Amino acid sequence: KLLPIINELGQLPGLDLQELSIFFILILVSSLRVGAFLIAAPFFGSRMVPLQIRIVFSFCLGFWILDVAAFPDVSELLGVKLIPIVFQEIIIGVSAGMLVSIAFAAVGLAGEKIAATSGLAFASQVDPTGAGQSPVISSFFTLFMIVIFFSLNGHLVVFSLIHDSFEAIPIGKFDDYARLPVMGLAAGELMLHTSALLMLPLVSIMLLINVSIGFITKSAPQLNLFSFGFPMTLLGAFFILYFSVDALAFGFQDLTKAILKLLGNLLLGEPNGG
Repeated sequence: KLLPIINELGQLPGLDLQELSIFFILILVSSLRVGAFLIAAPFFGSRMVPLQIRIVFSFCLGFWILDVAAFPDVSELLGVKLIPIVFQEIIIGVSAGMLVSIAFAAVGLAGEKIAATSGLAFASQVDPTGAGQSPVISSFFTLFMIVIFFSLNGHLVVFSLIHDSFEAIPIGKFDDYARLPVMGLAAGELMLHTSALLMLPLVSIMLLINVSIGFITKSAPQLNLFSFGFPMTLLGAFFILYFSVDALAFGFQDLTKAILKLLGNLLLGEPNGG
């Protein structure tokens, strides 16, 4: 049941000072899960989104969640029992964000292997979604995945799942910690499986190109690896990526749906996220 103070949200300017501290605690507790998710999730947790915006956004979503969340008794919120409740909410939010980040890493891993095969591994730049450097193809795949994710309204589905999770997992009632490593392993399996499916056709074509270059350089020794093989490998990689954009878009779409199903299984206990 919701606390009586929630029923007084319509008279927010008339809250008593004694109830104001409880109201702030409710806002804090309701925004912890979504705030932890915003810190650990891809794009939202990257350097592209300033920390101040994430904090304000989490509190705004806390107001949205305030009416649906079932809070414990006031005595628990004002006592020592508030500490495990805070840790539980942070663990749920960070686990959800890390699950999405692990699955998102599939496109970056596929891009690294494609770059290593095509000779583009030396072309690295600062990854806008992280703190390190990555090959250009990995950065391109990551940005392409973010565009596909937002174009499919994946962010709206994610926030809807977090909103519904407060009914499936009430505040302070989470005890199924064994589900977290299981879903983490499932996200790792999805990352490796999807990255292999994305890179295998392109790497196979690059292998055939390299074998052809080997026959040509063997037949004509003056066409050595650096004067002929390296430029042909780069041109072949660019042509393959150009004609593979549609197939990659469909692959990223399937990855987005799989991510939402995993997240629904973690937060709601059943596959969701259609």
